[in-house]
Amino acid sequence: MCDVNDQEELQRYTRRDFAAWAASAGMLTALPGVANAVAVAEREVTITTPDGTCDAYFVAPTAGPAPGVLVWPDIFGLRPAFRQMGRRLAESGYSVLVVNPFYRQKKAPTAPQGGNTPIAEVLPLMQALTPATHLVDAKAFVAWLDSQPEVDKARKIGTTGYCMGGPIAVRTATVAPGRVGAVGSFHGAAMVTPAPDSPHRLVAQTKAHYLIAVAENDDQRDPQAKVELRTALEAAKLPAEVEVYPAAHGWCPPDSRVYDAAQSDRAWARMLETFKQALG
Repeated sequence: MCDVNDQEELQRYTRRDFAAWAASAGMLTALPGVANAVAVAEREVTITTPDGTCDAYFVAPTAGPAPGVLVWPDIFGLRPAFRQMGRRLAESGYSVLVVNPFYRQKKAPTAPQGGNTPIAEVLPLMQALTPATHLVDAKAFVAWLDSQPEVDKARKIGTTGYCMGGPIAVRTATVAPGRVGAVGSFHGAAMVTPAPDSPHRLVAQTKAHYLIAVAENDDQRDPQAKVELRTALEAAKLPAEVEVYPAAHGWCPPDSRVYDAAQSDRAWARMLETFKQALG
C-alpha cells in the first residue's frame, strides 16, 4: 500500500490492534438483504495491467448497464466477505468490481484464513505496494470497467476503499477525474500524512463527492486528521461528509472481529446516498 511516510503512519497501530481487526475465527456474518434487490450475475475475471494480470470479482445487474463501482479491499484482500459486499452493492443497482490488490505477489485468497489470517503473513503484501502501483492499477481498473457492457458509460464511476484501500480510492479519483464521481473511505488508514502526496493533499486534483467514515479509535489517535480532511475538501469546493463513527477500525467487513452491524449498515446507507447524488 504505502510509501515510507504511509508505512510510518500505519506503524502507529499496535500488533494488538491488528490482531483485533484480523480475528474472525472463520466466521462470516450475513449482511442484511437489499430491499427491492435487482437480479445480478457474477463472474471471476482477469484484468491485464502494465505489471501483470489481476484476478478480480465482477458482479452486475442483469437488467442493463449500471454505474460502475471499483472496490479496494483492506489488508486481507479479496475474499468471501468482500464478494458478499460486492454482491450486495450490485443488488442495489451498480456494476461492481472487487480487485485483488496483491496480484503482483499472489492470487486470491491472499489471506487463506480470511480475517483470521496472522497479520505477519499479509503485512509484506501491503508494504510491497506504493503510490505508483496504486496509480497504475487505478488506471487499468477504471479502463476495464469502461470496457464492460454492464457499465453505463454515460454515468460517473464510484470507488470505495477500506483501511489501506482508503488512500487508494482517493488516488483512483486523481487518475480519472472526469470519470470518478464518488469516493468512499471506510476506516481508511494513512489518509493524512506528512507526505507531499498524502491523500488529503490530492483531493484538489479530483472532481468527486466524498464520504469519509472515520473509526472512533483512529480519531482518538489522531483527532486532527478529520479536521485536515474537512479543510482540504472545503478548499477544493467538493461535496463531502467526514464523520467519526462510534465503532472500531475495521468495523465494516462482515468477517471482522470488530464488525459492527448497526454502524456498518449506517455507513452503507450513507454510501448509497452518496452514490445516488454523485453517480445519477
